[in-house]
Amino acid sequence: MSNPRDLVVDLPSDREITMTRSFAAPRELVYAAHTRAEHLKHWWGRGNPLDVEIDFREGGHYRYVEHADDGNDYAFRGEFREIVVPERIVQTFEFEGMPGQVAVETLVFTEHDGRTTVTGTTRFDTTEQRDGMADSGMAQGAAESYAALDRHLATLR
Repeated sequence: MSNPRDLVVDLPSDREITMTRSFAAPRELVYAAHTRAEHLKHWWGRGNPLDVEIDFREGGHYRYVEHADDGNDYAFRGEFREIVVPERIVQTFEFEGMPGQVAVETLVFTEHDGRTTVTGTTRFDTTEQRDGMADSGMAQGAAESYAALDRHLATLR
Protein backbone atom coordinates (compact mmCIF):
# COMPACT_ATOMS: atom_id res chain seq x y z
CA MET A 1 0.00 0.00 0.00
CA SER A 2 1.35 3.44 -0.89
CA ASN A 3 1.80 6.27 1.56
CA PRO A 4 -1.23 8.62 1.41
CA ARG A 5 1.24 11.49 1.01
CA ASP A 6 2.76 9.98 -2.14
CA LEU A 7 1.97 11.75 -5.38
CA VAL A 8 -0.24 9.64 -7.64
CA VAL A 9 -0.01 10.40 -11.37
CA ASP A 10 -2.61 9.14 -13.85
CA LEU A 11 -3.26 9.63 -17.57
CA PRO A 12 -7.10 9.55 -17.62
CA SER A 13 -7.39 10.49 -21.31
CA ASP A 14 -5.14 11.05 -24.30
CA ARG A 15 -4.84 14.77 -23.47
CA GLU A 16 -4.84 14.84 -19.64
CA ILE A 17 -2.55 14.27 -16.68
CA THR A 18 -4.00 13.97 -13.19
CA MET A 19 -1.89 14.33 -10.05
CA THR A 20 -3.32 13.61 -6.61
CA ARG A 21 -1.72 14.18 -3.21
CA SER A 22 -2.99 14.29 0.37
CA PHE A 23 -1.84 16.66 3.13
CA ALA A 24 -2.31 16.55 6.92
CA ALA A 25 -3.85 20.03 7.04
CA PRO A 26 -7.30 21.61 6.77
CA ARG A 27 -8.58 22.53 3.31
CA GLU A 28 -8.62 26.29 3.95
CA LEU A 29 -4.90 26.21 4.78
CA VAL A 30 -3.93 24.06 1.78
CA TYR A 31 -6.04 26.30 -0.47
CA ALA A 32 -4.37 29.44 0.94
CA ALA A 33 -0.96 27.86 0.31
CA HIS A 34 -1.91 27.61 -3.39
CA THR A 35 -3.21 31.17 -3.69
CA ARG A 36 -1.03 33.53 -1.63
CA ALA A 37 2.48 34.69 -2.49
CA GLU A 38 3.68 34.44 1.12
CA HIS A 39 2.96 30.69 1.00
CA LEU A 40 3.75 29.90 -2.65
CA LYS A 41 7.30 31.22 -2.39
CA HIS A 42 8.07 28.53 0.22
CA TRP A 43 7.08 25.49 -1.81
CA TRP A 44 5.98 25.92 -5.41
CA GLY A 45 9.38 25.77 -7.12
CA ARG A 46 10.43 22.54 -5.39
CA GLY A 47 11.43 24.68 -2.41
CA ASN A 48 13.97 26.65 -4.48
CA PRO A 49 13.97 30.46 -4.31
CA LEU A 50 10.88 31.69 -6.14
CA ASP A 51 9.71 35.07 -7.37
CA VAL A 52 5.92 35.23 -7.17
CA GLU A 53 3.58 37.68 -8.87
CA ILE A 54 -0.07 36.81 -8.28
CA ASP A 55 -3.38 38.60 -8.81
CA PHE A 56 -5.70 35.94 -7.42
CA ARG A 57 -9.08 36.71 -8.93
CA GLU A 58 -11.00 35.46 -11.96
CA GLY A 59 -9.26 37.09 -14.92
CA GLY A 60 -6.17 37.74 -12.81
CA HIS A 61 -2.71 36.50 -13.75
CA TYR A 62 0.25 34.84 -12.08
CA ARG A 63 3.91 34.46 -12.90
CA TYR A 64 6.43 32.37 -10.94
CA VAL A 65 10.18 32.33 -11.57
CA GLU A 66 12.07 29.46 -9.97
CA HIS A 67 15.78 30.02 -9.33
CA ALA A 68 17.00 26.43 -9.58
CA ASP A 69 20.08 24.73 -8.17
CA ASP A 70 21.44 24.31 -11.72
CA GLY A 71 21.85 28.10 -11.97
CA ASN A 72 18.95 28.50 -14.39
CA ASP A 73 15.71 30.41 -13.97
CA TYR A 74 12.46 28.72 -14.99
CA ALA A 75 9.41 30.93 -15.50
CA PHE A 76 5.75 29.88 -15.56
CA ARG A 77 2.66 31.99 -16.08
CA GLY A 78 -1.08 31.77 -16.42
CA GLU A 79 -4.50 33.28 -15.90
CA PHE A 80 -7.16 32.39 -13.34
CA ARG A 81 -10.35 31.36 -15.14
CA GLU A 82 -12.53 30.12 -12.28
CA ILE A 83 -12.20 30.40 -8.51
CA VAL A 84 -14.45 28.70 -5.96
CA VAL A 85 -12.97 29.33 -2.48
CA PRO A 86 -11.80 26.91 -0.95
CA GLU A 87 -12.85 24.16 -3.37
CA ARG A 88 -11.60 24.73 -6.89
CA ILE A 89 -9.22 26.74 -9.08
CA VAL A 90 -9.17 26.63 -12.90
CA GLN A 91 -6.15 28.33 -14.44
CA THR A 92 -4.01 28.29 -17.53
CA PHE A 93 -0.40 27.13 -17.26
CA GLU A 94 2.44 27.99 -19.60
CA PHE A 95 6.14 27.25 -19.22
CA GLU A 96 7.85 30.29 -20.71
CA GLY A 97 10.59 28.02 -22.08
CA MET A 98 7.95 26.54 -24.40
CA PRO A 99 5.85 29.59 -25.35
CA GLY A 100 2.46 29.04 -26.90
CA GLN A 101 1.87 25.64 -25.31
CA VAL A 102 -0.83 26.61 -22.85
CA ALA A 103 -2.51 23.93 -20.75
CA VAL A 104 -5.59 24.29 -18.56
CA GLU A 105 -5.25 23.11 -14.95
CA THR A 106 -8.14 22.34 -12.62
CA LEU A 107 -7.26 21.98 -8.94
CA VAL A 108 -9.88 20.46 -6.62
CA PHE A 109 -9.46 20.57 -2.83
CA THR A 110 -11.38 18.04 -0.69
CA GLU A 111 -11.14 17.52 3.04
CA HIS A 112 -11.84 14.35 5.03
CA ASP A 113 -10.99 13.83 8.72
CA GLY A 114 -8.63 16.83 8.81
CA ARG A 115 -6.68 15.74 5.70
CA THR A 116 -6.91 17.62 2.42
CA THR A 117 -6.55 15.97 -0.95
CA VAL A 118 -5.52 18.09 -3.91
CA THR A 119 -6.43 16.67 -7.30
CA GLY A 120 -4.93 18.54 -10.23
CA THR A 121 -6.03 17.73 -13.77
CA THR A 122 -4.07 19.34 -16.59
CA ARG A 123 -5.60 19.29 -20.08
CA PHE A 124 -3.40 19.78 -23.14
CA ASP A 125 -4.30 20.67 -26.73
CA THR A 126 -2.72 17.50 -28.11
CA THR A 127 -1.58 14.05 -26.99
CA GLU A 128 1.95 15.03 -28.05
CA GLN A 129 1.93 18.00 -25.64
CA ARG A 130 0.63 15.77 -22.83
CA ASP A 131 3.27 13.14 -23.52
CA GLY A 132 5.99 15.80 -23.71
CA MET A 133 4.98 17.15 -20.31
CA ALA A 134 4.70 13.64 -18.84
CA ASP A 135 8.23 12.88 -20.08
CA SER A 136 9.70 16.20 -18.89
CA GLY A 137 10.25 15.22 -15.27
CA MET A 138 7.07 17.05 -14.27
CA ALA A 139 5.97 14.33 -11.83
CA GLN A 140 9.32 14.44 -10.01
CA GLY A 141 9.16 18.25 -9.83
CA ALA A 142 5.58 18.12 -8.55
CA ALA A 143 6.52 15.50 -5.94
CA GLU A 144 9.41 17.71 -4.76
CA SER A 145 7.16 20.78 -4.64
CA TYR A 146 4.48 18.94 -2.68
CA ALA A 147 7.11 17.64 -0.24
CA ALA A 148 8.16 21.28 0.25
CA LEU A 149 4.48 22.17 0.76
CA ASP A 150 4.22 19.47 3.43
CA ARG A 151 7.19 21.02 5.24
CA HIS A 152 5.71 24.52 4.91
CA LEU A 153 2.28 23.43 6.18
CA ALA A 154 3.95 21.84 9.22
CA THR A 155 5.35 25.28 10.17
CA LEU A 156 1.82 26.78 10.08
CA ARG A 157 0.04 24.30 12.33
